Amino acid sequence: MLDDGFNRENVLAVSFTEHANAYEALSRLKELDARGDVSVRGAAVVVRDEDGKIVSKEQVGEETWEGTASGGLIGLLIGVLGGPLGVIVGGATGLMVGSLFDMDDDDETECALAAISKSVRVGSPALLADVIEESPVAIDAVMANLDGTVLRRSAADVQAEVAAAEEAQREAKKKARKALHDARHKKQKEEIDAKVADLRAKLDRHKKPAATS
Repeated sequence: MLDDGFNRENVLAVSFTEHANAYEALSRLKELDARGDVSVRGAAVVVRDEDGKIVSKEQVGEETWEGTASGGLIGLLIGVLGGPLGVIVGGATGLMVGSLFDMDDDDETECALAAISKSVRVGSPALLADVIEESPVAIDAVMANLDGTVLRRSAADVQAEVAAAEEAQREAKKKARKALHDARHKKQKEEIDAKVADLRAKLDRHKKPAATS
């Protein structure tokens, strides 16, 4: 019997060692959706490059499927994890910024974005999906057959952390722009002060009376 505590709206991060298996998993997830076993709101195959950034790969299949990385929560998730913040959260360096999401550094519960980001290893493919599932059985069975390791996080938690991450990125950009503006202003003031000082020196030389014999 299904545990009443099971979250039915989840974001999945399924890691693979073989690229072909990741693409096959995407196709199989589409089949589950078509049969009504699960509802897939978005999905994409992604990979982490050598710089630590997460990028989406092209979808396998002939027809366009609504639910690729172009929109929805998965698109936002890739946007966050694929940016500079994503590298900090769980990039190749493995650094964590749990405090970004108002979490204590000693908290045993890892934030959703960090967990998802860590599951996407450098050079290895992963499937990210936003799903509604009555039970984990159907998806887990498919992914197990493809040697996939499934990580689940509540879609609500992921959405909240994505929103927090986007806000943090906006604030970081504001601070960076202010720092650049302040630096330019300081440089301009120093240049003006130097010119004024040079002009005063020249005026002082002109005003200095000629020496008498």
